[in-house]
Amino acid sequence: MDAAVYKGAGVVAVESIPVPEIGAGELLIRVDTCGICHTDLKKIEYNLLAPPRIYGHETAGVVAAVGAGVTRYKPGDRVIVFHHIPCGKCFYCSKKLYAQCPVYKKVGVTAGYEPAGGGFSQYVRAMDWIVERGVEKIPAGVSFDQACFVEPVNTCVKGIHLVDPQPEDVIVILGQGPIGLIFTMIAARSGARIIATDTMASRRALALRFGAEAAFDPRDADIDKHVRKMTDGRGADLAIIAASARGIVEQAVASSRPGAKILLFAQTSHQERIEVSGADVCVGERTLLGSYSASVDLQKESADLVFSGALPVSELISHRYPLSRIHEGIERALHPDEQSLKIVVKPQSTNEGTTDR
Repeated sequence: MDAAVYKGAGVVAVESIPVPEIGAGELLIRVDTCGICHTDLKKIEYNLLAPPRIYGHETAGVVAAVGAGVTRYKPGDRVIVFHHIPCGKCFYCSKKLYAQCPVYKKVGVTAGYEPAGGGFSQYVRAMDWIVERGVEKIPAGVSFDQACFVEPVNTCVKGIHLVDPQPEDVIVILGQGPIGLIFTMIAARSGARIIATDTMASRRALALRFGAEAAFDPRDADIDKHVRKMTDGRGADLAIIAASARGIVEQAVASSRPGAKILLFAQTSHQERIEVSGADVCVGERTLLGSYSASVDLQKESADLVFSGALPVSELISHRYPLSRIHEGIERALHPDEQSLKIVVKPQSTNEGTTDR
């Protein structure tokens, strides 16, 4: 099969490798669609993990084969697969901090080499503990492109549950890329008032369409004044940081009121550093929160939001690339413009071009 193999030093090469062999309790999944996620981009760009690896974890496809003992799934079933599932028994699982569980940290989906998700390939192997609790069937009428959003939607639902917006709360969501727009969609369902920020006019327009009350360019030095004008001078009740940029955390603090919750969602690299006034947190009684990856407890809720069409996630896809042109997809995702948004890879496609909205 073909697979996009990370070779180190930022290099990804499409190569022919063996189709993964499966064992008892496992699934072989033929990948139809895999979204390009910025956590994988960071691993490639900053060489965060040792090569060789095959990344890609927003995976939707068809069960091609089942291992001994598998009865819940059969060849031909359309599924999405989570690459992390916790043990449910350790200290961190007892605290519902699943992303800190040692088993959760063991990636359970691979196309070969050290497990890393594997979705940037034509087939992936889902290991037994993933098959047990980390696979969801795709209902009839739901496209693979739509279904591949279940995992990223789960991560956003997890963050929203953490900050717990109330009706009429004012939320600033900084960054309106695919993840920021998903946050906007979900937060709008709570009845909260949303203020979105992004440097791109096209993304600000989408934020308004998906439920934001106002959208501003963060390069506007008076962004916090806009927020305070909308909140009787107080500042936002909540801030969600859905992008990684210099000064963005400081901007969230400046835009929030005393006692606000500030969620760090996009700060996933150890190379990233933030600097905020201690008094803004301590004297201002603000709470800084971190949220990372998906929660098994929210798997059904996130799948329902995607499969039902309650969140119009398919509208976020701007480009689809065959595996042979994944380099262009990665480059476009690393350097987005007004025309680009969510990039997905179609490993089975023989089309040498790209399709967009």
